[in-house]
Amino acid sequence: MRTRGTIALWAIAALQAIVAIFFSVCFLLDAVGLEPEFLIWQSHEYQQTVLAIGLNLGVALGWIALRTSLQRARLAEEKMRRCTSEFSLVMTQHFTDWRLTPAERDVAVFLVKGLSTRDIADLRGTSEGTIKAQTNAIYRKASVTGRTQLLSTFIEDLMDDALMPAEALQTVAVNGSAIGPATRSNAAPA
Repeated sequence: MRTRGTIALWAIAALQAIVAIFFSVCFLLDAVGLEPEFLIWQSHEYQQTVLAIGLNLGVALGWIALRTSLQRARLAEEKMRRCTSEFSLVMTQHFTDWRLTPAERDVAVFLVKGLSTRDIADLRGTSEGTIKAQTNAIYRKASVTGRTQLLSTFIEDLMDDALMPAEALQTVAVNGSAIGPATRSNAAPA
């Protein structure tokens, strides 16, 4: 079905290109005062009928394509909102599980956003040493060694197991153990 639709779109686009060329040629010939044989009155009427049909089909398909594009954009925005909301919930749950202080929560959010220690210190109105101490406390409580592992802890909770290779899922099932940050998130906070 998708192939037929694509072929139809290309056919109508080709028809529109022919229409554009035809009207351009007619305009140029009229401008220089020539009347070629292919523009005799009887055939000209038929040509214009076919061209009008092509233009109208192009307008209709353009409208459909615009509506489809707007619907896809709206769906993408909705998915992004849901993803953002879900990510926020996952972060909040981990922060609670890790028993982060309010200051550590703020620093953790800034770390996930990719801000540098200096930028976080400036935003929080504290020294870089304080931010480094809070960062180390966050990593210790989350049982991670750095920013990348911290971020992967949240992302892994959002990912579906369907994205994992079948062999990895079988290994987990046979060994009865979790992989990666999921193990860390179940660990008791320090």
